[in-house]
Parts: sequence; structure tokens; C-alpha cells
Amino acid sequence: MILATDGDFNVGPSSDGEMERLIESKRAEGTYLTILGFGTGNYQDAKMQKLARVGNGNAAYVDDVAEARKVLVTEMGGTLVTVANDVKLQVEFNPAQVASYRLIGYEDRILRDEDFRDDKKDAGDMGAGHSVTALYEVVPVGVRGTVRARTSDPLRYQSGDELPRVRETNRVSANDELLHVSLRYKTPGESASKLLSKALTIRSARDDPSDDLRFAAAVASFGMLLRDSEHKGSATASSVLALARGTEDDEEGYRAEFVGLVERWRVLSRAVANRPGARER
Repeated sequence: MILATDGDFNVGPSSDGEMERLIESKRAEGTYLTILGFGTGNYQDAKMQKLARVGNGNAAYVDDVAEARKVLVTEMGGTLVTVANDVKLQVEFNPAQVASYRLIGYEDRILRDEDFRDDKKDAGDMGAGHSVTALYEVVPVGVRGTVRARTSDPLRYQSGDELPRVRETNRVSANDELLHVSLRYKTPGESASKLLSKALTIRSARDDPSDDLRFAAAVASFGMLLRDSEHKGSATASSVLALARGTEDDEEGYRAEFVGLVERWRVLSRAVANRPGARER
């Protein structure tokens, strides 16, 4: 089901609890909910994002024809054709290589460690052709003076007398691995999850970043600038533009649109900073 709305519900069940229970009951019957947001003013974005997650669907804000084409044409399969339910991702860093780490974003999607194995715990769904990017800030062992980040928890890698070592069930040396990724998902219509896992070696992690990774890093950096995040480090509009520009795969023009957005923000932020009395405020 596709719901086009501004999120200001005033007919039928309108409270968050009532709507979530209704959507959950329909989800159990196999009906998923995707919400397309329209309008300004009393726009309820947080509510629509939450309800779409409960309905195993997606939420998108449509502000022009280009965005409508993106959601309903270019990404139609990923939006409406679900190929994997309750997708969960777990990343374990090797403390022999990583001193600390921090997941960037996803504050409203983080699960407890025990929820990863719990097939009753609801998680996100993925559609045909859909991809998800999760970025981590990683501090290598021996590096000092960086921003504060979360320390590694010894799950896969067990501490010994010297360097941490991989569990005996894995033949790969701990010195060769940077991290281990586990993924669980359910085939639509099934209740038991399947597990996929893969270790990332130091050699493969040293490859030059792809255009996709550079662009994702630019978007994440820009988000931290907009929120004036304590973790933004030395990021600036100029560094964001340097990462985002020059990426070749931009058939739909989305990356060029992002570059234009950052450039406009830079002009506006400079104008605000130069206004009389800006320092006092």
C-alpha cells in the first residue's frame, strides 16, 4: 500500500499507538506500507518515518517532479518489491587493529546485541535493487588525539596473552583481519532467518575508496556539518565538495544536485556568519 500524505492524520485512528497497532496487524497479513510525504508547514516527517518502518515499507519526501521520478520510477523495485525481511547487520572490529570506532547515524535503528539472533525482533526490509550504506569512523591502534569514539567489544576476537586471536573455529589469523560482518535476513513469507558472514582483511581494506564510498562520506560529512556535530572534526563545505565532485556514475543527476545543495548552503552560512551581531548570537 502506498500512502501519500502530509502526516497530519485526522480521520479514523490518529494516535501513534492506534496507527502502529493497525499497521502491525496488516503487516502480519502480508500488507506492507510505503509512505510518500507531501506539503510543508505541519509536515509530520518523524511520524511517517516511524509508521513506514512498522509497516515494513519505505518513507520518502516528494518535493518536486525529479524526486517523484526517483521514488516511483527509478527506484520502484527497491521501494515496492520486498526481497528480504528483517535484515540485521552486525560488525565486529578486531581490537588488534582497531582501537575504537563509531557508527555514523542510524541512531533510531540500533539493536541490542542479543536482538541480532532473535528472529522475533523486527528490523528493516530491503527491496529489489536496494542497497544500504553504513559508515563507521575507525581509529587504528596506535593513533592518538582523534575524536572520542566507542571502544571495541571482544565478541569474535578473544584476548590472549599477547594480541587478540580469532576463535579456534576460524582458521584466519587475527593479524590478517580488520573486521567481521554478519548479516541475517528472512526470505519473505518465512519466520526463520538466514545467516551470512564475511571477514574483511587488512589488504582488501587498503584499496583506494570507490566513487560510491567517497560520495557517501561526503553526504555523511555534510549531515554532521548541518547538525554542528561534535564529531565533525575538520570537515568543511570545501572538503565535502572535494569528496562529492568528480564521481563518474551520475546518470540521474542526483550527485550534481547534492553538490549544488552544498554550494548554496555554503553561501547562506557565510552570509549568516557575516551579519552584524552574529557573533553575539
